[in-house]
Amino acid sequence: MTRKDGREPLVMRPLRITPGYAEYAEGSALVELGKTRVLVAVTLAEGVPRHVGRRSGWLMTEYNLLPRSTRVRTQRERFKLGGRTQEVQRFLGRAFRAALDLKAVPGRTVVVDADVLQADGGTRVASLIGGYAALWLAFDRLVRSGRLEDWPLLPFAAVSLVWHGEDRILLDPTQAEDESAHADLTVVATAEGEVIEVHGGGEGRPVPRAVYQRMVEVGLATVPGLVRAVHRQLREGNA
Repeated sequence: MTRKDGREPLVMRPLRITPGYAEYAEGSALVELGKTRVLVAVTLAEGVPRHVGRRSGWLMTEYNLLPRSTRVRTQRERFKLGGRTQEVQRFLGRAFRAALDLKAVPGRTVVVDADVLQADGGTRVASLIGGYAALWLAFDRLVRSGRLEDWPLLPFAAVSLVWHGEDRILLDPTQAEDESAHADLTVVATAEGEVIEVHGGGEGRPVPRAVYQRMVEVGLATVPGLVRAVHRQLREGNA
């Protein structure tokens, strides 16, 4: 099964990372995954929520679709976040916190801002990949300056998959491929194969167990190569 963009079913779109895209952020990266583009910036702010305590840090995520990131203009969510935006922010926050040792930044809040410039499927994946790159840059700067002793971030990445019935599983779907799918899944894992989160399920029909397991396996097998690709581009960008 060859896809409209010429890819084989289990081939990802080209991934391009521009590190340090936002000059004033502690860490930042512009991620281009096919036609999807997301700008992620990391800020380290003093103070934590009351429930955290002084011995740990905290991480929060904000995710936004810019008005013309979509085919039809998306309204700005000025006063109340939509249900999808809240869901995505919680998902991203859980994944980042699972990969980050918050005790390494006591009394500080790490803010990850993900702004979608153009959406063509995989905005959560691009946000996670870009967030990892931006966090890595921020902590690398802290370690090099002597303001952080221990490296706090696990190498991780994410990938999305969809099921189109029978044995048709597609890796890294475009928006059109996602909209017509019977199931979608996002797999977030470390480079060592530890699962951070598996998010998603059937769209209007149950997913056979064998198909679901196969989607997870493909996702886990893809993550290590993605982590290597991110680090390669970070090295090239900082050269």
